[in-house]
Amino acid sequence: MTDSNNTPSCYANTSTPYYYAPEMGTIYFSATFSALGLTSNLVAFIVLIKSFKQTQNRSQSFFLIFLGGLVVTDFMGLLVTGSFVISFYVTHVDWRQSDTTCHFCNFMGMSMVFYGLCPLLLGATMAIERFIGINHPFARSSRMSKSRTISMVLMVWFIAGSISLLPLTGFGSYHIQTPGSWCFINVSSERNDWAFSLLFSFVGLISITASFLLNTVSVVTLIKVCCGSERRQRRRDHEVEMMVQLILIMTIATVCWCPLLIYILMNALTPSASDETLLFFIRMATWNQILDPWIYILFKGSKLRSSLPRQLWPELVSM
Repeated sequence: MTDSNNTPSCYANTSTPYYYAPEMGTIYFSATFSALGLTSNLVAFIVLIKSFKQTQNRSQSFFLIFLGGLVVTDFMGLLVTGSFVISFYVTHVDWRQSDTTCHFCNFMGMSMVFYGLCPLLLGATMAIERFIGINHPFARSSRMSKSRTISMVLMVWFIAGSISLLPLTGFGSYHIQTPGSWCFINVSSERNDWAFSLLFSFVGLISITASFLLNTVSVVTLIKVCCGSERRQRRRDHEVEMMVQLILIMTIATVCWCPLLIYILMNALTPSASDETLLFFIRMATWNQILDPWIYILFKGSKLRSSLPRQLWPELVSM
């Protein structure tokens, strides 16, 4: 496609070479992918609600609120983006002709940025909360509340949403990507596009780095407390449980998102965009939304199985 005065900016070939190629993917793969992710997040949400009702520990209840925000974000991200992708493979619609005002492309691009940054920012926020809870428990206990925890989740959504809206103000832009089923940030040499690409990659990479550093300090502190002379001061079982889940969340986010974030960063500095490479990294990043809920599902299942012998022991003794 060549750029012309009649071509909307979001469909002009200004960065990554775009090809209308609905044969590059299949509806079966996209539908299975979306159904698996939606089902996993729905099950995880039910598990978290039950855990929230049963827990009597303040730290755990706050942590479960964060996890609930993460599950809701992942679920909505798969629902919104998956609906557009599946509709593309069903209808083979060419959005250049059907969406001449770029409304679809802008909304799709905003969704990709918003639902991409939210899990990374939430992971960093959870790492900060655990860092303070483990290293400064008394200061945290007097300040944190359920309403404040919910406010922190809403603040993360607000920050991610504000960043995703920037291209609508002229700071950056969204561009259709091969095979034509999705739109994403336009990584070009134009100043605003270049700056927005750097902003997106830096926010993501800084969130992952902050999570790694804070979680490392928290783990070291827990090891010292659990293995040192302070181990009798207060039980740390629930904090170890939360840190294990948080480490797994961080690991999955790092593996799934770092390739895409680094790719965008490198292309912003030295343009060498490839449509197939970008599509591959996007699919890798999407796996984060599918794998995250299985942390809560499998962890809860293993916890129930481990507690079963203790529950049956009194009955066995009385027999």
